Amino acid sequence: KRRNCLGPPCSLPPSDPHPSNNEGSRKMSDSSAPAPSPAAPQSADTAAPSSSAAVPNGGASSSSSSPPPKNAVGKVEQGAMSSSTFRFLLLVMMVLQNSSTVLVGRHTRAGVANVEDLYVVNHLIMVCEGMKFLLACVLEHFHTNGNLLRSVKENVLDRPVDALKIVIPSLLYLVQNSLLYVALSNLSAPLFQVTYQCKLLTTALVSVVMLNRRYSPKQWVCLFLLGVGVAVVVLGESDQQKRLKEAADAAETVEMKDAAAAAAPIAAEEEDGSLPAQSLFVGLLAVSVACLSSALAGVYFEKVLKKPTTETGTGKARAPVSLWMRNIQMAFFSVCIALVQFLNLDGDDGSKKFMHGFTGWVYCLVMLQAGGGLLVAAVIKYADNVLKGLATGVSVVVATLASMVLFGTPLSGQFVSGAVLILGSVFFFSNNLPGVKRKVESNVEMKGLLPK
Repeated sequence: KRRNCLGPPCSLPPSDPHPSNNEGSRKMSDSSAPAPSPAAPQSADTAAPSSSAAVPNGGASSSSSSPPPKNAVGKVEQGAMSSSTFRFLLLVMMVLQNSSTVLVGRHTRAGVANVEDLYVVNHLIMVCEGMKFLLACVLEHFHTNGNLLRSVKENVLDRPVDALKIVIPSLLYLVQNSLLYVALSNLSAPLFQVTYQCKLLTTALVSVVMLNRRYSPKQWVCLFLLGVGVAVVVLGESDQQKRLKEAADAAETVEMKDAAAAAAPIAAEEEDGSLPAQSLFVGLLAVSVACLSSALAGVYFEKVLKKPTTETGTGKARAPVSLWMRNIQMAFFSVCIALVQFLNLDGDDGSKKFMHGFTGWVYCLVMLQAGGGLLVAAVIKYADNVLKGLATGVSVVVATLASMVLFGTPLSGQFVSGAVLILGSVFFFSNNLPGVKRKVESNVEMKGLLPK
């Protein structure tokens, strides 16, 4: 019986190679069936014609084409999505990236002794977007198994109208990044980190309007408590700045002014005049507009990703554009927009050389910003918004504690109370998302990075 069962398979290869190749292709298609959910429908549709076309050609050309690499990538994606260790690593990386970006960004702006030594924000944005463009190209190169140029031709040159859709979020993200540095120059790190969490509120409101999403009453309560927490923090910060300014004005001797400057750096900067005076109103306005820009860009980007893509001539459905290719398009348009702003610079910023004031900390900020946008996409692709919400909340605590140690930022009871409300709202809102199954590739912020 064993010889009868084992005989036919052993005799097939020398007599007729085509059935064995067809058998192997069927096994490969069967083994690739449980691929990740976003790629499963399209890989299943494309695997059948490729395997059937392999029979008349002898199976040589199809075996060296795209199906095996797609299966390999699919296995990696499936393993990454099901690995709790990988998700925890993404959580740690995002917490460190968010906290480090805020602390390093404030240090590069407020830690400069002379205004003339400050870098131009437009220069920084150009360098950040250029670095993000290069990183996205590298990731797309590996994602397409070395076919980056073919991917660019298919998704950009052959579909220019679809690529031009990314101009809108690119412009909005450029506005957001510019305003964030204005906010960092006028707000303390804890206040900026907490108030910037309002992007969750603005994103929810914009998604209701643009995507017709619905939220539970519990989630709207969380959003209301988030707004209350932000108001408590803002009022506490305003009272603290008033007290610090009054203490600096009351100092009569040089020694007392120096002591007041050590305890009240914001008031000291306004008194000394070596740095631009910090304005709470300007900082809060910049954060508010940045949150709105982030919400509009993220929801619009999500809508573009979720919209089915079709062939221009035939109208047939085609594979969706990858997140890395979308990042390439977005970074390219952002560099072009920033270049136009650079050519129109005037005054002191226009007289400064390109990358003037770039120090080691500024280059560190460039890497954090460039990698952060791609990290947000990875978190949303391989995890979900629950993980992103937790990472954002934890980063607030980490940045606050680090600011206490590095900058000596005092914390009041109002700040602690408001921070607790905000962190609790973010946590419960993120753990009670709308009951709609989301495709992995259609997740952007809730960007939300993405964060991006």
